Amino acid sequence: MSSDFPPAYQNWEGTDPVDLFNAPVLRSECNPKVHIRRHLAQEARGCTYLILWLDCDREGENICYEVINCTGIPENEVGRRIFRAKFSSVTEKDISNAMDNLVLPNKDEALSVDARQEIDLKVGVAFTRFQTRYFQGKYGNLDSRVISYGPCQTPTLGFCVQRYQQINTFKPEKFWSLRTYVIKDGDEIQLEWDRKKLFDFDVTVMFQKMVANDGTLIVTDISVKEECKARPSGLNTVNLLKVASSALGIGPQTAMHMAERLYTQGYISYPRTESTAYPASFDFRSVLSALVHNPLWSNNIRTLMDAGFVKPRQGHDAGDHPPITPMRSASEEALETDAWRLYQYICQHFIGTVSPDCRYTRTAVEFTSGGEIFRCVGHRVTSKGFTSIMPWLAVAENNLPTFKNGDTVSIHKVDIYEGSTTPPDYLSESELISLMEKNGIGTDASIPVHINNISERNYVQVNSGRRLVPTALGTTLIRGYQCIDADLCLPDIRSFIEQQITLIAKGKADHLQVIQHVIQQFMKKYSYFVKKIENMDALFEAQFSPLADSGRLLSKCGKCGRYMKYISTQPMRMYCITCEEVYYLPQNGTIKLYKEIICPLDGFELLLFSMVGPDAKSFPLCPCCYNSPPFEGIDKLFGAIKLDDTGKLGKGAGMPCFLCPHPTCKQSMITQGVCACPECSGTLILDPVSAPKWRLLCNMCNCVVLLPHAAHRITTTDKKCSTCESTIIEVDFNKKATPLEDGATLHEGCILCDELLHSLIEMKHGKSFFMRRGRGRGRGRARGRGGSRGRGRRGNSRHDDPKMSFRDF
Repeated sequence: MSSDFPPAYQNWEGTDPVDLFNAPVLRSECNPKVHIRRHLAQEARGCTYLILWLDCDREGENICYEVINCTGIPENEVGRRIFRAKFSSVTEKDISNAMDNLVLPNKDEALSVDARQEIDLKVGVAFTRFQTRYFQGKYGNLDSRVISYGPCQTPTLGFCVQRYQQINTFKPEKFWSLRTYVIKDGDEIQLEWDRKKLFDFDVTVMFQKMVANDGTLIVTDISVKEECKARPSGLNTVNLLKVASSALGIGPQTAMHMAERLYTQGYISYPRTESTAYPASFDFRSVLSALVHNPLWSNNIRTLMDAGFVKPRQGHDAGDHPPITPMRSASEEALETDAWRLYQYICQHFIGTVSPDCRYTRTAVEFTSGGEIFRCVGHRVTSKGFTSIMPWLAVAENNLPTFKNGDTVSIHKVDIYEGSTTPPDYLSESELISLMEKNGIGTDASIPVHINNISERNYVQVNSGRRLVPTALGTTLIRGYQCIDADLCLPDIRSFIEQQITLIAKGKADHLQVIQHVIQQFMKKYSYFVKKIENMDALFEAQFSPLADSGRLLSKCGKCGRYMKYISTQPMRMYCITCEEVYYLPQNGTIKLYKEIICPLDGFELLLFSMVGPDAKSFPLCPCCYNSPPFEGIDKLFGAIKLDDTGKLGKGAGMPCFLCPHPTCKQSMITQGVCACPECSGTLILDPVSAPKWRLLCNMCNCVVLLPHAAHRITTTDKKCSTCESTIIEVDFNKKATPLEDGATLHEGCILCDELLHSLIEMKHGKSFFMRRGRGRGRGRARGRGGSRGRGRRGNSRHDDPKMSFRDF
């Protein structure tokens, strides 16, 4: 289920963002087309018990209660008819154990998720709508569809900008150090100066002369110690994401999706866990036995099982799930390349946790010369331990020649090295994840989402080494928050919210009171932010170009008759300099002037929008009608239509020409519509720019019907078919390819009832073409040749693909 506002609050223009703080919140299916609610209700009929096998975290507990609600079983039946299965992997042993030890769903944890979702929705949408409307209405080169704010997302961006500011304000300083070399047993050895480096060149030269004049080094101390490098503790989600980014080059969100797939395929245990400690009863031997047949680590495992493996180090037990563990063997051929690399690391890490520590001998030799102290250190590995399976963590061996206390060694040379201090590098994804975890920003499941969001919103760019470089937009936003209310971009405020959420999850706080308290705090911050927005606007003005200076002249405004500018950077829009009006356009496509045709309703010149990709749709639109539909009930008649990712106009507000019910306009649905779509409740519209590959396109789904390609021209007429009420079309065939007798080229007919036309059409996407009977264009349901109803089963309909749906605009 997802949380959203009621339809009355969906229109960006008609709703003051401050009203959203007190608006009701509705829960609805994320993907209503698959009818999960109906399916669960049907399956629950006649059932005596409900056992919930959802993910074993807070979000999973929340979904438990969503399922209970869908089934219709009363919530008070928890403990009598409703039970909860707790498990960490989908192996037979874990499933059987969970079934034998059923527990109750946790209502408090479920409510904590509801509270977080409501807070994030109201705060995020209120600030986002205000910022987006304010800045996109003034500046043309922001290159972002939406200027978003989020209680987690914005502090995440703040970390990146903070590092960026540290880099920009960094002032390098020169330093000097001594590099002293000796030759022992034919090997040249560089010694480390005890002072490391100095920031005064003259003083460094003085020390160089003192050492050079002495000419020899005396061994004053030799230290030999047995040391060990500890094996890793169990692998949790955050550490997995950090390694995936820094070592494997896989972004956090991609890595999380891969881990979830590996889990559902049974290869690993539950991938969302904060724990690094295994329970005392964990069966390590069975896991090792499941992996022993893989040749990559079979020798390591056999050695461990023969000599006796060690238990992992004591880590952190968060009380949720055991660390991420491989559950069964996989082959490289069975998985995609990156998924295999991730699985391989999980296996190596687990084997490393039950391997001995790496042991080595550390030898340190101390010298003096001219009153200065120098050292050299050597390492000799005595037992590789876990580094045999995790070689990237191995101790670098460096064997020193034999020295004795009191030995005198001649100095080979003493050089002065000049260097400069360097600024820190941009934050890597791995470093950012550590900062987010340390400051309580997001959960192990949501951290990848927040990092992905600031990248997709064009606030940061992911450079080589997966380092995050803030864009001008991201930097300006954070600087603006700092000028108005620094709390808005600091992690402290999110940490406070998470503390309150945790209290709800533990049953120590009422979720309604927490929501009310947090919302009241953010309402005050929002009101102050709106009053002081000029402070942020001054930064935007210095960084970005006004709309009047952006874009290119394209089409005439219907209000003033002057040319409007087309701004191609996201979000694509038209801007009238004279009227100072912004008209948003569909996204992810191209825009051009459409034959200088004037909209009869408002006098604006029409534009032609073309989607990107093969078989992509093209359709005309009026900028004014698209933003402010002149006919009421368009959203109720054709369903909720989201214009673009900004949600600028809310659901149901967009009206291209193929949805326009104008009775006489040559571009409207009334005049260009041909017949009912066999796939949905839409209408098949003649694509006016598809020549010479003429086609009909559904105005609601991705159904495409190819018309005769031998046609020179195809147009709709004002005549209706007497049988099915579809619009009669006129086809002007090419002389050389006409199918008509005696070389005739002109033919009128209904594509459903006319035998000639029906034989020449072809269904490109959707069902085999429907039979000729219908109940009226745009309203009826024409039947297919096999007698099936025109509205296809949604599970098999290609228009269910959201990438092809008009609702994505």
